[in-house]
Amino acid sequence: MFAFRRLLPQTVKNVGSARKAHTLPDLPYPYEALEPIISRDIMYLHHAKHHNAYISNLNVAEDKMRSAIEKDDVSAMIAVQPALKFNGGGHLNHSIFWQNLSPTETQPGDKFCRAMINDFGSLAQFKKDFAAATIAIQGSGWGWLGLDPQSGYMRIATCANQDPLQATTGLIPLLGIDVWEHAYYLQYKNVRADYVNCIMDIINWQDVSSRWEAGLKKPAQAATQ
Repeated sequence: MFAFRRLLPQTVKNVGSARKAHTLPDLPYPYEALEPIISRDIMYLHHAKHHNAYISNLNVAEDKMRSAIEKDDVSAMIAVQPALKFNGGGHLNHSIFWQNLSPTETQPGDKFCRAMINDFGSLAQFKKDFAAATIAIQGSGWGWLGLDPQSGYMRIATCANQDPLQATTGLIPLLGIDVWEHAYYLQYKNVRADYVNCIMDIINWQDVSSRWEAGLKKPAQAATQ
């Protein structure tokens, strides 16, 4: 153990020197592409400002963590963990969210539809249950459809703030809806239900289906995000 602790700072330095900073991913469509469901102004602010801020703060937090490890400062390591969780979760969640949406109508695959019937009764029933759970979130957070890698069943879950689904629940994220007010307030004001119900019309079901199929191939003990 002592030898490992002596080697750890040098290992962190080597990893840190090779690490690239996180950068803002491009949207797979123009800012105005999701209108009228989500306006261009909301998409621009949400992506270019909010998501970008999570990335900038995540890079800062990671630098602080590396510095704390190099100094073997356990107190500093602990102190930076909330920032890593919040901003890292924000980056992970939004990176999935943009891909989960589509300006053109998409249809889920046949296998995914059968799984929906098996797990929720029907796709329509899933949408109803998912919307109800997401609308009911107190404060800021996310509504999720996740895959349980152990049972192979899909489950609806909610997470507070920017908590990432897999790291906090073990579920593999398939579909996430952001219900922070910055995601909808400019257009839907305080009526979260209208936003959640409308956004279901622009879900990229091909992306959701692909995540489900990929998740089924992962071992049950797959590492968290």
